Amino acid sequence: MKKLLLALIAFSLAFAPCLIATDASAKGSTSVKGYTKKSGTYVTSHKRTAPNKTKSDNYSTKGNTNPYTGKAGTKDPSKSKK
Repeated sequence: MKKLLLALIAFSLAFAPCLIATDASAKGSTSVKGYTKKSGTYVTSHKRTAPNKTKSDNYSTKGNTNPYTGKAGTKDPSKSKK
């Protein structure tokens, strides 16, 4: 019985961070419908981080990774527009 309990605890600890990260990224995103710019360029629908007052948690910011595309962020948050 103890071995089963220990195995269950070890399994939970191993996979809990994955579940937490997935849940956090899902809550912090929003869908954007496709649209056409004034220049005539069409932008396809996509996901982005939910609007808030910080730039540090955006998918495009250095240190972050877009969970939908797997691309790493490249923008420096200290140089972003306010």
